[in-house]
Parts: sequence; C-alpha cells; structure tokens
Amino acid sequence: MKLIPRFMRVFFHLLYHPFAFAYDLVAATVSFGKWTDWTKEILPFIRGMRILELGHGPGHLQRIMLDLNLDSVAIDESAQMGTLARRRIGAAHKLTRGLAQHLPFASNSFDSIVSTFPTDYIFSAQTLSEISRCLSDGGRLVVLAVAWPKSGFLKWLYRVTGESPADGQASIRSKMEQPFIKAGFEIQIKVVEVESSNLMILIANK
Repeated sequence: MKLIPRFMRVFFHLLYHPFAFAYDLVAATVSFGKWTDWTKEILPFIRGMRILELGHGPGHLQRIMLDLNLDSVAIDESAQMGTLARRRIGAAHKLTRGLAQHLPFASNSFDSIVSTFPTDYIFSAQTLSEISRCLSDGGRLVVLAVAWPKSGFLKWLYRVTGESPADGQASIRSKMEQPFIKAGFEIQIKVVEVESSNLMILIANK
C-alpha cells in the first residue's frame, strides 16, 4: 500500500472516532464550505418516504430529511458520531450504532437507502446483500461517491490525498459498477455539476 493512502486511511479513522469533534471543521475546509450543499444533491434521487442512511456522521443529512418530513432512520459504527448527531437532531431521533454488513432492520423496510462519501465498506458483498434485503421491491440505493473540485488548489489537494479528479470517473466506475451489478442491482451513474465541483452519484435500483 502506498504511504499517502495508508496515512489517509489512518487519518480518517481518527477523524471519525477520537477526533470526531473536528469533523465538521475538516469537511468545511476541504470543501470550502460546500460539504452540506454537496450532501443535499442526493435528495432528488431519493425514492419513497422510508429512508435509511448508512454512515450518518454528525447528522447533517438526517437534520435535512427530518425538516422535509421524511421518515428517516440512520446507522453508524462510530459512537462519537452518534453523540454529535444526537446533539444536532435530538436524542429521540432514530439513530442506531452498528455495521452496514449486519443491518438490524427487517427485510423490505426501506424505499431508499442513502450514503454520502462512504469508505470501502460500501463495496462489500455482505453490505450490498444487506442493502438489497432491507430495500423494498423497486427500492434504490443512492450513493454520493466523490466530488471533483474545479479549483486548482482543490485539485492539487485531492491528488495529494490519492483522489485525483483526473482519474476519478474511470476509477470510480470501474470500482463501483461490478460489485453492484454482481449483487443484482441496476446501475446508473450521474455526474451533477455544482458551483465548486462535479459530484458523482451512483443510483442502484433493486
């Protein structure tokens, strides 16, 4: 494994656990304040009203969906992120701590399952099997996979972290499509242009 990807993997583990308090600051910095705006771009692709978010993080998307009166629940492996999310959306909201590979929900429970900037767990055959099980017939998974920054500085930063925008579309398509197709999903990949970036959104229909 290359040194920089290894460092980034350790960095994000720390950011998601003991340094979770700094997550919003880091996200805002690397996105020049657009992180939450990027997250909102998945909303037009959501189908139905029963929504599950995988990896809710500090709860921004849950707050948005709650304000839209969507029947949303969420799961995250990080206890620290659960604490941050409850502060943002209220302790009574339906948050669960657990793994995407072992979802503690009944079959056919959700019309849509969403995930924003997930790590490699989203490609796991066990994760995709659990997603398929929990989706209703005709349900869909919506994944905000990557952002390609337009500014020169952000392009440099993403290259340093191993996420070169120049290679983004080809590598993401190659990495994502086959596991999802193998799991029985019909795949669409949308590239959404926003003010500062292009976003790749994967839509996997059951």
